[in-house]
Amino acid sequence: MQQILIVDDNDGITEVLATYVAKEGYEPIIAKDGMEAWELFGRSEPCIVLLDIMMPGMDGYKLCEKIREISQVPIILITAKGEDYERVMGLDIGADDYIVKPFSPGEVMARIRAVLRRMGKTDTDKKSKIININDLTVNLDTYTVFIGGEKILLTKKEVETMWILAENPSKVFTRDNLLDSLWGQDYFGDSRTVDSHIKRLRAKIDKVEHPSWEIKTIWGLGYKLELIV
Repeated sequence: MQQILIVDDNDGITEVLATYVAKEGYEPIIAKDGMEAWELFGRSEPCIVLLDIMMPGMDGYKLCEKIREISQVPIILITAKGEDYERVMGLDIGADDYIVKPFSPGEVMARIRAVLRRMGKTDTDKKSKIININDLTVNLDTYTVFIGGEKILLTKKEVETMWILAENPSKVFTRDNLLDSLWGQDYFGDSRTVDSHIKRLRAKIDKVEHPSWEIKTIWGLGYKLELIV
């Protein structure tokens, strides 16, 4: 039976989510704080993590970062905070989706199904693929990006963004294209998520010179990887 790790310091929320998760045929694993969740994650193999942000000790952001250092398991952040910058921060450190309290358990289960469908498709479509363009290497086997032999520390979504752009150099991707490709049609975010995401990605890759290509903004449309002759 597949396991789902539920991390929240609110007993009422964990009990309700555990009940719905069990009804869907999953085994719920419950943690009350980030440290307990980190220990449980190391001893189990959850297919997805439902993660509250505001917790004592290690918060959800820090736990998400630690999980991403060793695993690409899907993570859905659940929080009472709904400001745009906090949602973007969660996605940029590696979360796959974001749900704001109060929520319905049915909505959470729908998000779980959507993320697992998307992850299944991604794992199948992107298996054993490496792209090399001039000094740029994007490797989806290891989820790494190298520029001129130097490894760039990127989040999961940032690596996937580089893959999408590098797989189709010179093709313009609209913000909606990227939003759908990276977070799926079931995601309820907007184009500002993409803009903030690209801004953070550029800040990281621009630390290393790459004169033969750039991520270019096409005003009014979106973004593309442009090769510079």
